[in-house]
Amino acid sequence: MAMRSYLSGGTAALCAAAACVCLASGASRAAAPGDAFKSAEGEYVIPSFRFGSGEMLPELRLHYRVLGTPHRDARGRVDNAVLILHGTGGSGRAFLADRFAGVLFGKGQLLDVDRFYVILPDGIGHGGSSKPSDGLHAHFPQYDYDDMVAAQHTLVTQGLQVDHLRLVLGTSMGCMHTWMWAENYSDFIDALMPLACLPVQIAGRNRLWRDLIMDAIRSDPQWLQGEYRGEPLGALRTAASMLLIAGSAPIQMQIALPTRDAADQFLQKYMEREIDDLDANDLLYQVNASRNYDPSAGLEKITAPVMWINSGDDFINPPELGIAERAVKRVKNGRFVLLPASDQTHGHGTHSWAALWQQYLGELLASSKAKAAN
Repeated sequence: MAMRSYLSGGTAALCAAAACVCLASGASRAAAPGDAFKSAEGEYVIPSFRFGSGEMLPELRLHYRVLGTPHRDARGRVDNAVLILHGTGGSGRAFLADRFAGVLFGKGQLLDVDRFYVILPDGIGHGGSSKPSDGLHAHFPQYDYDDMVAAQHTLVTQGLQVDHLRLVLGTSMGCMHTWMWAENYSDFIDALMPLACLPVQIAGRNRLWRDLIMDAIRSDPQWLQGEYRGEPLGALRTAASMLLIAGSAPIQMQIALPTRDAADQFLQKYMEREIDDLDANDLLYQVNASRNYDPSAGLEKITAPVMWINSGDDFINPPELGIAERAVKRVKNGRFVLLPASDQTHGHGTHSWAALWQQYLGELLASSKAKAAN
C-alpha cells in the first residue's frame, strides 16, 4: 500500500535518515501525498450479483477511476483501453502515486493518458467498492478471485462499454487476477503484464502467513464473529506484524534502519499507524479471497503475449522455488523476467516502482502492436 497496502499491490513508505524504504507490499490503501494525476471517478452498480458461493447481493457497487478517453478504430472497437488491477487491501488510487503514474501516464510516456484510456477499478471488498465494513460485516458474501474478476469484466464491458483491452496489468493480487483474465478472456486482450505473483495455488509459506492472519482474527475474543463494536486490537497487531514481514525488503530496511534504535522506533510508529488503517472483517475477507486461486491448469490456453515480472527480494514469491521458470514454458507467448535484488528494488512492492520495469512494458507494447492492429 506514500503507496501503502497489505500485500500488494503497493508499499508503506518510511523516511529514515532521508532514505525512503518500502516496507509493506501490495497496491496501496492510500496514495502518496499529492497524486501525480487527477482522475475521473465513478460507481457502477451490478444488480442481483450472484457469487460463486451461491450468495447474492441485490446491488454490488464497484468504484473506479479513469484517465484519458476511449478511442474506437475504424470497426468501432475500443483500441486504447488499459486495465490496471491493484493488490490485496489496495485500491485503484494507488496507481496515481508519482512512482507509478509519474513514470507511465505523462506526455510521451508509455501509457500517456492523452493516448490511452486507463481504467483503475477497486476490487470487491476494497476501496470504494462494496465490502464487509459497509454494514453486513461477516454476513457479506464470501467472495473469491473468480467473483472479483467476473465483476471487473462486467464493469469494463457493461459499465464502461469497452469491448477490447489493449493491456491488462496487475500487481500482486492484481497480478493473480491478470492470469485469470489471460485464461478467461484471452481473445479480448492484446497483451498482459502480471507483476509480483505466481500462477499456481497459494501453498507453502505463502499460505501459512495468510492462515496466521486469518486465525488471529477469528480466534480473537473481541472479534465476536465479526460483530465487534471496536476493532479486535490483538488480532490486528498480529496481522500488521505479518504484513510487515511479508512485504519487507531487506536491503531497503537495512539502509533505512541501520541501528537497533532506528528499527525499534520505526516499529512503534508503524504499528500505531497500521492498526488505525485496518478493519478486521475487511482484512479477513481480503486475505481469504485467495483460497481457491489456481490458474496453473490453464496456462496453455493463453494466446495473448505475456510479460511477467517478479523481483529477487520478494518474500511472498521467493525466486528460489523455481516455479516461474517452469510455468512460463507453458505459456505460448510468455516471457518471465526476474529483477535481481538490489538497493533499487523494494521487495514484493517492487511492482509499484515503474521505473524499475518500464523497459519491459515498452517491449511488450511494441511486440503486441501487430495483435492490436488485427
